[in-house]
Amino acid sequence: MVSRQRSAVILETMTTFEPTYRQLARTGELRRRVEQAYTHLAACDLCARNCRVDRRTAKGVCRTGTLAVVSSYGPHHGEENPLRGWLGSGTIFFAWCNLKCQFCQNYEISQLGEGHETQPEEIAAMMLDLQEAGCHNINFVSPSHVVAQILAAVAIAAEAGLRVPLVYNTGGYDSLAAIQLLDGVVDIYMPDLKYADAKIAQRLSKAKDYPAVNRAAVKEMHRQVGDLVIDEHGVAQRGLLVRHLVLPDGLAGTAEVARFLAAEISRDTYLNVMAQYRPCYRASEHPPLDRPITREEYAEAVAVCRAVGLHRFDKL
Repeated sequence: MVSRQRSAVILETMTTFEPTYRQLARTGELRRRVEQAYTHLAACDLCARNCRVDRRTAKGVCRTGTLAVVSSYGPHHGEENPLRGWLGSGTIFFAWCNLKCQFCQNYEISQLGEGHETQPEEIAAMMLDLQEAGCHNINFVSPSHVVAQILAAVAIAAEAGLRVPLVYNTGGYDSLAAIQLLDGVVDIYMPDLKYADAKIAQRLSKAKDYPAVNRAAVKEMHRQVGDLVIDEHGVAQRGLLVRHLVLPDGLAGTAEVARFLAAEISRDTYLNVMAQYRPCYRASEHPPLDRPITREEYAEAVAVCRAVGLHRFDKL
């Protein structure tokens, strides 16, 4: 049963903020987006791999066909402060991934595909369960390869009363075709900016065009939603929130990433400079990824972000 305090917060959120997908649902535009997205699956370009596989009959590079694979779902209290609030972010973890990160800390899900194929109606039910549990938002984790399936689930859930913000929690290797389909659907974009160097991106995630693709996608995300807006309770409503994982020996190119954000996105970008790198998966095969970062490396990363004028940081 939802507590009185939780009910009051949910009610206040509902009456003071309406996610934009609600309007799209009322006009029928959301259903049209679903149809458009499934058309893309015939020669799939819904992620930056652009593999052109007919995912109606086969699986793409992402190892996913017409049904999304869900690993788990539930309230998450370890996300960024404006997402988790005090009741948690309602995360839905999708299995498989369009990146091949050699140090992935969730490789059982992203590379081994742990989970089960799930109909859009089931995903919609998960979303409504998370809203009923009081979660501040619905947080789609690793969504880049299942945009069509997410849109279908959102359309069903919106008609059934979903009204909390939607978070697109991505590794940042997203196609513009997919991001444009999400315009007015996603309230909060949360992309990684993993690398500044193409050769490093190829070696560590098998995506040599990651920096160019990533920057184009982040620009479009920011165009759609702007800087992160946080309500009087400290909970995010709409906007861009960026994650950047600091890697050993500066492999992530933090200084260049910071300059890009400050110069080409906004100095008011909300940024999580992440310190939790640890060797996982195949990291031991790619030194210096075979060791954690040092305190000095993290402090230097934060310093270069501050030096270019970025000032909205999470958990510092």
